[in-house]
Amino acid sequence: MHLSPPRRHRRARLRSPLAVLATIALAAGVLSACSAENGPERSVDAFLSGWRSGDLQAVGFVDPTGAKVSAADVSREIRELAGELAATPPTLTRAGEAKITKDVATAVVRVDWALPGQVRWAYDRQLRLSRGGDEWRVIWEPQLVHEQLSRGDRLALRRDAATRAAVLDGAGRPIVAPRPVVRVGVQPSEVTDLPGLTRKLDAAFRAIRPAITPPVDLSDLPKRLADADFGAFVEVVTLREDAYRQIKPRIHGLPGTQFRSDKLQLAPTREFARAVLGSVDPAQADDLARHPDRYEAGDLVGHGGLQGRYDERLRGAPGLTVVTERPGPDGTLVPTGTELFRGDPKPGQPLRTTIDVSTQNAADTALRGEKRRAALVAVRISDGAVLAAANGPGAAGQNLAFTAQVPPGSTFKMVSALGLLDRGAVTADATVDCPKVLPVDGRTFKNSDNFELGTVPFRTDFAKSCNTAFAALAPKLGPDGLAVAGRSLGLEGQWDLGLEAFTGKVSANGGATEQAAAAIGQGTTLVSPLAMASATAAVARGRFEQPKLLLDPAPARPAAPGPQLKPESVEAVRAMMREVVTAGSGTALKDVPGGAVHGKTGTAEYDNNPAHTHAWFVGWQGDVAFAVFVEKGGASTATAVPAVERFLRALPR
Repeated sequence: MHLSPPRRHRRARLRSPLAVLATIALAAGVLSACSAENGPERSVDAFLSGWRSGDLQAVGFVDPTGAKVSAADVSREIRELAGELAATPPTLTRAGEAKITKDVATAVVRVDWALPGQVRWAYDRQLRLSRGGDEWRVIWEPQLVHEQLSRGDRLALRRDAATRAAVLDGAGRPIVAPRPVVRVGVQPSEVTDLPGLTRKLDAAFRAIRPAITPPVDLSDLPKRLADADFGAFVEVVTLREDAYRQIKPRIHGLPGTQFRSDKLQLAPTREFARAVLGSVDPAQADDLARHPDRYEAGDLVGHGGLQGRYDERLRGAPGLTVVTERPGPDGTLVPTGTELFRGDPKPGQPLRTTIDVSTQNAADTALRGEKRRAALVAVRISDGAVLAAANGPGAAGQNLAFTAQVPPGSTFKMVSALGLLDRGAVTADATVDCPKVLPVDGRTFKNSDNFELGTVPFRTDFAKSCNTAFAALAPKLGPDGLAVAGRSLGLEGQWDLGLEAFTGKVSANGGATEQAAAAIGQGTTLVSPLAMASATAAVARGRFEQPKLLLDPAPARPAAPGPQLKPESVEAVRAMMREVVTAGSGTALKDVPGGAVHGKTGTAEYDNNPAHTHAWFVGWQGDVAFAVFVEKGGASTATAVPAVERFLRALPR
């Protein structure tokens, strides 16, 4: 019996589930890596990067028929299609992974253009790719840039200006409104004597009051007429209707002159709060250079004052429309009528100020005849509202009312007296000698016109503005007593009005001569008319409250109200300021209508020549506190006090 060898049974080696999973994961990782390296996403990302940089050499392209397209041709066509947007390529983002169907892949791309004025225009596009061997090539067509584009199209921007908002007065009415004007022009064909015409126009324009600043320049009129069509209207100047009426008899019959009536957005008068409000003018070369993304030629731009500082708020945001254009037969781009995107204009937001039109007109009237630089500020005592801020002469551009840094002269005796009374160094009825001169550490202090009063009550020293009496009392204020008194009235404070303002710098810790000088508003003490009007209002009110110019938007960080002033001290100062008008240096104001006037005159030396002085007056009547400053105005009774009288008489009753 034949026996076969015994069968060897091979033992099966069972692999653990973890090992199987690891093997599968490893294989999947290899496949995924290969997919990421050779998949369409790599070509998509290279295309998006190249679109922005302008270098597409790393990308292969075919057209929808499968024919090859050079990267250089695609780069050129993208630039042409982008048109006016070519300088600011869009942000491009791939949304997820591409979807593959056989040899065609499709990826979604987010196209996000940054348009002027922080406007965004975003949309999705589908990017198709074709597989050729191991390479995914982008299928190029103009619709990749935008679905409505075709070859030869160009993107273009159209701007629609927003409605500029108004600056409002304290009652909420627009300060600037449509007002009648007359455009004065010349028709070349009707001119019979150009030199004579130019001479007569120049003389007439210079006769307008208040004077036009700067004067109308006619030096280029002959050239402009020579360059114009024979029957053209060559505009010379645009005048407010009231200014035109002043000179109408002188210019209306001149051969060649023509006149066109119109309305423009204007303030009540040419000088009306000009430095505070600023102006609105066509964009200037420096505006366009500084903000090429914000302004275009012809845009209206705020310059100076509130119009300049709040230009962005007032002007709003222009509407932007993206359209397509195509070259016409002569190569000029013409609109196709296709609109791809529209962003509507956003109108500006108004500014509401505290300005009172009647008070501002009175302030402008007060300075209108003053040929020297001058300023007048009026503040409502009850709430600190700035009712008027006038600067002269004419429509002066510098805001001296808020930003001047000048010595206050004897108006500062209001502060010195408050400090002395607070310290108990003197009373209103205490007698204080007022000699003609007073030597202090080698410097001689004297009174205006070398007057002397002898030994009189302190209130008389104040009313008559005795320098020597205040200089003698200065040591009783101590090294910083004057500064402390000034700060109690808001001087040197951190104010937030919405416009730049100088709140003053009060002398402190000086030697004997500096203390004596500071007590009469000289030395190193400097103020602005606004600072002095506010300090005067604080005396009338009984405590400091920061002046307010803007109600909406309200300033973010206004100064906190000050503490109540000592009643016995401030009441004495008020009585002395009334005596200035009834029996002192301000008696010219005692008969103005509207109730009792309180005040203080001031003459301030501004260099080493005692004859060189600024003129001041500060005071109040009813609920209106004010400060008047006349640069190089000499004696206050000759310039500042008459300006105050004109102001008070012009106020509505």
